Amino acid sequence: MTETAIADHGMIGDLQTTALVTTDGSIDWFCCPRFDSPSVFAALLDDGKGGRFRIRPTGTAFTAKQMYLPDTAVLVTRFFTAEGLGQVVDFMPPAGDAATDSHRIVRIVQCVRGRMSFEVEVAPRFDYGRQPHRAEVTENGAVFSANGTTLTLHRVYETGEEARARSGVEDGDLHATLELSAGELRGVVLESDADGPPRQIRVAEIKRLVDETQRYWESWLANSTYTGRWREMINRSAITLKLMTYAPTGGIVAAPTAALPEQVGGERNWDYRYTWVRDASFSVHALIRLGMVDEAGQFGSWLGDRIRERMGSDSGPLNIMYRIDGSSDLKEDTLDQWGGYRGSAPVRIGNGAAEQLQLDIYGEALDSIYAGVRAGLPLPYRGWKAICGMLDWLVEHWDQPEEGIWETRGGRKPFTYGRLMSWVAFDRGVRLATQHGLPADVERWTVERDQIYRQVMERGFSDKRRAFVQHYDTEVLDSALLRMPTVGFIDGRDPQWLSTLRAMDEELVTDSLVYRYDPEASPDGLRGSEGTFSLCTFAYVDALTRAGRLQDARRALEKMFTYANHVGLYSEEIALTGEQIGNFPQAFTHLALIDAALTLDAALDARARAKA
Repeated sequence: MTETAIADHGMIGDLQTTALVTTDGSIDWFCCPRFDSPSVFAALLDDGKGGRFRIRPTGTAFTAKQMYLPDTAVLVTRFFTAEGLGQVVDFMPPAGDAATDSHRIVRIVQCVRGRMSFEVEVAPRFDYGRQPHRAEVTENGAVFSANGTTLTLHRVYETGEEARARSGVEDGDLHATLELSAGELRGVVLESDADGPPRQIRVAEIKRLVDETQRYWESWLANSTYTGRWREMINRSAITLKLMTYAPTGGIVAAPTAALPEQVGGERNWDYRYTWVRDASFSVHALIRLGMVDEAGQFGSWLGDRIRERMGSDSGPLNIMYRIDGSSDLKEDTLDQWGGYRGSAPVRIGNGAAEQLQLDIYGEALDSIYAGVRAGLPLPYRGWKAICGMLDWLVEHWDQPEEGIWETRGGRKPFTYGRLMSWVAFDRGVRLATQHGLPADVERWTVERDQIYRQVMERGFSDKRRAFVQHYDTEVLDSALLRMPTVGFIDGRDPQWLSTLRAMDEELVTDSLVYRYDPEASPDGLRGSEGTFSLCTFAYVDALTRAGRLQDARRALEKMFTYANHVGLYSEEIALTGEQIGNFPQAFTHLALIDAALTLDAALDARARAKA
C-alpha cells in the first residue's frame, strides 16, 4: 500500500461535508452528500480501490508545500519544479443551512512563475467502491454517474486557452493535462447533483467565488474574542471545529473520517463521522469560550430534540451518538474489499458502540447548556422540561456499571469518570434552576449530587495508589479523570488531586504526551495497543495549570504544538514514532487545544498582573 500519511492532508469543507487534500494535490477522502454518506474518493483507506481526484505537475520531480489562506478554510498546495512554480487552490463554498445533495469542490490551477504542465485525474469510486460508474466527456467537462448518483466536472477557462487542455477517459476515469505559463489560471469545479450538464466557467466567476468564501471565513472568525498568545493555533482549531459542524442541524461530527487506525496494522479502526453527545458538547463549550455562541444555540436545539424523542425510554433519554440528522441507525459493518490504511483491517463503517451505556454524556451535555446560558443564550421552557426529564431519569440510573468514556468492549464497570460527570449533570441542573428560578425537584437533585460526591471521594480514590482510579474495582489510572478540577469537582491544588497528578506523571505521561490508560492492566476487549491520546495531552496541560505548575504546563503545550501537521491539524493520537494516527482531524483534540490554551493564557496573565 502507498497511502499518504494521515498528517499529510489539509481539509476543506462546506459545513455539510468535507474533503481531505494531500500535499501532492490529491483529494483522497470525500463523502457525499454528507459527512456520514458513502465515500466517493477514499484512496486514504485503499490506494488502489478507493478512488481519488488528483491535480499535480506532470512527469517531473517536484517539491510540494501546503498552507491555508490566513483565517480561512481555503487551502493552497504549491508545487516547486525546475521549470516553474504552480499551485492548486482548493475550497468548498458554504452550502447553507438547508440540507442539500449539491456540493461543489473548486480547484483553481495556477502557474505562478515559469511554465507548468499539470495532470488531472478524476477517478471516483461510488458507495465505498461498491457501485460501478460510467463517465461521459463533453466539450465543457465530464459527468460521472452510478446508480442515480452523479458528479459533474465543469471546466474553468479563459478565452484562447482551450486548445492547451487535453483529456480522455480510461476505464471510467478522466485523465487530462493543463499547460500553463506564468500568470495563467484554469481549474475545475466538481459538483454533486448538478442541475444541468457540464458548463464552462469563466475565471472571473471563480475569482468571485473564492473571494466570497474567503470573506465568509474571515467574518465568522471575527466573532472570536480570543487575543492571547496562541492565536494562530486557536483560530485554526476553531475553523476546524466549524468545518465539522453540519449546518442544517447543528450536529458536530467527531471526525470526518472512518477506519483510520489507532495502531497501524491493528483492529482499532472506528467510524467517527457521527455526532457524539460528548464530543459535540465539548466542542460547543470550547467555542463558547471563544465568544462563538451561535453554534451552542444550534447544538442545544439538536440536543433537545434528541432528548424529547426518547423520553420514557428504559435505555435512557440519550444515545451516546447519532447520525448528523439525529437518526440513530449506526449499524456497524466492514468493507472487506478494502485493505485499510497501511493494511489496517477491518475497515469499519457504522459504529457498534452507538447503543452503549455511557453515563458521562449527561454531565457533558448539561455543562455545555449551562455554559451557553451563562453566555446569554435563552433556555426555553420546552428545553428546560427536557432537561428535567433527563435528570429525573439519571436519579434512578447513575449508580450502575457502564461502558465508560473510552467505549471499551470489555464489559460494564463502575467507572469513576461516569460518576464524576453525573455529579456535573446534577450540579449544573441545580445551578440552572436556582439561578434562574426554574421549576425543578432541586432538593432531590442536590441529594443525588452530594451522594455521588461522597461515593467518588470514598470509592474512586485508592489509598494504595494515592490517586483517583479508573473504576471502583481496580487500581488502574485513567487520564479521563484529568477533567476533575476542570469541571469543579475538586480544587486543582487539593492534596488528593496533586497526588493523583503525580501518579499520572509517572505512569501515563511520556515526554508530556499522555496515554488514556494502560490496556494491559485494564483489558478493554480489543487486541493491540494505541498511541498517546491527544485530547488527554491537552487536558494534562489544563490540569497542570490548575495545579499551579505553569512552567510545566507551558512546556507541555508548546511541545504538543510540534506534533501538529503542517497546517495545524491533529488526528486522534500520536504514535511512538511521532506520527499522527487515528481519525483525522479530530474534534476532541482541537477543542481540548482551545480549552488548554485559554486556561493557561488566563493563568499566565494573572501571574503577570500579580508581579506588576
